[in-house]
Amino acid sequence: MKRTSIATLLLLATVSPAAAKTHKDVYNVPCSTLWPAVKDVLRNSGKYGIIGIDSTEMTASYNIGGSLGGKRINSLVLNVQGNNCELQVQTAFSGLAHDDYGDLKKRVDASLGKMQPPQPAPGQPAPAAQTAPTAPAQETTPAQPAPAPRPATAAESTTPPQTAPL
Repeated sequence: MKRTSIATLLLLATVSPAAAKTHKDVYNVPCSTLWPAVKDVLRNSGKYGIIGIDSTEMTASYNIGGSLGGKRINSLVLNVQGNNCELQVQTAFSGLAHDDYGDLKKRVDASLGKMQPPQPAPGQPAPAAQTAPTAPAQETTPAQPAPAPRPATAAESTTPPQTAPL
């Protein structure tokens, strides 16, 4: 029994490097939007040790893990696909104990959600932008001079008519 356990453990230890895999996911946002979310995760999550980041090429190499699981080196690249962006991650290991790619993707999705306003579901109208109410615009017309007074007619006159002396 003890020999079988040791043999299984050794077999698993030698198989793990062979489990390296390239994962790909396409996001419906441009790479210029996705890249800041990726950098935020690598720099601020406290889960990754950055080996190198190249913002021009949108690539990063980083390590993850420690103590029992050992440190693993992963790398990623963003590939432009029209208006979309492909996240391609090469992981050292993903398996029962570790899901390096799945964990990174969840963190990137969360970071992207914080950076972007929520998108309406397909077929739903976009919500109107909330703005402060404004007073209705007042019509402005060019100033016109007041009409000149017209002479009053005899019927409109308020002064008594003058009579000739007798």
